Amino acid sequence: MAEHKHGTMDITVQEQTYTGFMTFVTRFCIAMVFFALFLAIFAT
Repeated sequence: MAEHKHGTMDITVQEQTYTGFMTFVTRFCIAMVFFALFLAIFAT
């Protein structure tokens, strides 16, 4: 079995994926709030 040393793995790809995912979720939530406000104002 190979020896693993804690903290030696390159995680830049995982960090970029997480950052992209969080950006997407934030923008999606903001868009849904605006969409709900649009429906509340104009959909009567």
